[in-house]
Amino acid sequence: MNHYFKGLMAALTLANAVIFNPIPLSADNNAREVSWDKDGLIISGKRVVPVMGEIHFSRIPADEWEAEIKKMKDGGVTMLANYVFWNHHENNEGVFDWSGNNNLRKFLELCKKYDMPVIVRMGPFCHGEARNGGIPDWAIKSGVKMRSENPAFLNMVENLYRQIFTQFQGLQWKDGGPVIGCQFDNEYRGHGSYLVKLKNIAKEIGVDVPLYTRTGWPELTSPVPFGELIPLYGDYADGFWERSIKPTAGNYYKAFNYKAFRSSTAIASEQFTDQKEKLNQGDEEYPYFTCELGGGMATAYHRRPYIYPEDAYSLAIVKLGSGSNLLGYYMYHGGTNPVQETYMNETQRTLATNYNDLPVLTYDFQAPIGEFGQKNPHYYSLRKLHLFMQDFGETLAPMQTEFRSRQDLPKGDDSALRWSTRMAADSGFVFINNYERLQNLSDKRGIRFDVGNVRFPSKAITIPGGTSCIFPVNIAGIKYATAQLIAQRDGKVYLEQIKGIPTELCVDGRVLKNVKAKGTSVPVYKNIYLLNSDEAGRLFLEEEPAPEQLPAPEFSKVKEAATQQRAITLGVNKAAQSPEDADFNAAAEYTIVNLPSADKRNGRILNIKYRGDVARLYCDGKLIEDNFYNGRPMLYGLWRLPADCTSLTLRILPIQEGAPIYYSEEADTTAGEELIEISVL
Repeated sequence: MNHYFKGLMAALTLANAVIFNPIPLSADNNAREVSWDKDGLIISGKRVVPVMGEIHFSRIPADEWEAEIKKMKDGGVTMLANYVFWNHHENNEGVFDWSGNNNLRKFLELCKKYDMPVIVRMGPFCHGEARNGGIPDWAIKSGVKMRSENPAFLNMVENLYRQIFTQFQGLQWKDGGPVIGCQFDNEYRGHGSYLVKLKNIAKEIGVDVPLYTRTGWPELTSPVPFGELIPLYGDYADGFWERSIKPTAGNYYKAFNYKAFRSSTAIASEQFTDQKEKLNQGDEEYPYFTCELGGGMATAYHRRPYIYPEDAYSLAIVKLGSGSNLLGYYMYHGGTNPVQETYMNETQRTLATNYNDLPVLTYDFQAPIGEFGQKNPHYYSLRKLHLFMQDFGETLAPMQTEFRSRQDLPKGDDSALRWSTRMAADSGFVFINNYERLQNLSDKRGIRFDVGNVRFPSKAITIPGGTSCIFPVNIAGIKYATAQLIAQRDGKVYLEQIKGIPTELCVDGRVLKNVKAKGTSVPVYKNIYLLNSDEAGRLFLEEEPAPEQLPAPEFSKVKEAATQQRAITLGVNKAAQSPEDADFNAAAEYTIVNLPSADKRNGRILNIKYRGDVARLYCDGKLIEDNFYNGRPMLYGLWRLPADCTSLTLRILPIQEGAPIYYSEEADTTAGEELIEISVL
């Protein structure tokens, strides 16, 4: 049975001039029928596989929004999602702030300009590592039970929703605007009736969108009636929230196995310690969508994962190969917490949602697009999949999944190749994953695939350890290929040569062996082009000019760290507690000078390589950035500095031996601190 909505998002057809080009958001599109069934979305009779990326408008300066939305679109994102953090807008009861960086309406108008549909995650609880999960202190102190069907709380929610609605009134999809869906609350495990009440409050106010969603984890104590709210799922490669300070703690390894179970027993494991591999009855009749596929991971004070590009790429391929027909990344774009009367980060000292200590300001999340708009390596690698989903989504969406390897592999199992297929008749795709975070899986030798009526390649091959890829079978005129299908347009077919795997193509009854990549200028056979990985990730993107090389800023140490440092103790939720402002009086202090002049700061990032526990950066005594050391450098967007700022102060607390903290193997955990190098990117 299909469930019909009006509008939704654009057909995902690509024009030559615009890489990702949904249908324009105009009122003329209101008549387009959109339906969903267990296999996904159907728009105007065409199945599509969207890419959704999380970005938090109130964590990014408003004058940067337009460039960042465009950057996400160029990366292949076809839908945005973002939280509306209640306490960013009503931190003081009855006083709402929708100005400046809080201007949701302006953000949505820019999304409309770039034909970017948006799912608004309306709360009232968001989490998002925000103070109290986004619920204001005054609401918690009121004595009213939060996230309940208490009339007093629902009255608070109605006031919040009315305010949010004023921001997108006239910008809903039915109006030709970008708002195509709303999520209610987040990670809720109580009675489904609460979520339905939130939806009904929103609808009574005037919210009328194609999609109403909820997070599909944890399992509800009583279900939501079928069709009311689509459950969306998630998975991560690692979690800062784990109580353990060991490298591969938790169930995150399961995210690298092809499996029918849609959800995760690792998300929010510090809150939900008893999660089972069980969905609410009837949930498998919904389409398999994700809203929180780990595009990266934040660093908590007690646990600081170092996320690799392969983590996110492998997760995405495994989700597609397990049957998902919408990849939603959390986060796709990092950000910076605002500062109001209080800091707005989650800590164990706050009133609620105080499970972990997060940095005061930075919410970079090691995402494909970082806190300052920098494109990280997985921006390009994931983009290959997004091109594929764009061009072959209609073909992929109805294909059924067959799991060709065990679904219950133990952590680090290296006994066989992990793979699955999605097929319709004799056409389909082979999804391969020989990667698991921090496990160094071995090369798998003697591999051939039996898929439908095709056995390939002609001779057994080796799948190198660390490889994740997709091979086509009877697709785009190719009988099979040991190369990854990327795109098809203007009569041309583009494939990626997978490193360490000989490319074999079977086309037109011919078997072409050991084909070598020749790029986009020379086909390897008729209309078929073979690219290396870098070319595939940048396919159709304009080449970016190399920035002018600027002199490195100079730094000098003006104060040694105190001999006596604070004792690192466990907080109320049994995790190491982060330092407070006063603790930085005992930090080592450096002065940074010779910064680029104001006219040369646009787009340039200060790159600070250091070793220490926590670093904080100040301009004229004001905290402008902080960092929990995990082996990566501390970054700061220089254009955000006041024009007259000519020097900065950096304070670094030393690493303490034996602290109850997980540092990645990339981190130098030698006791003490050191400022190693400063450059301008």
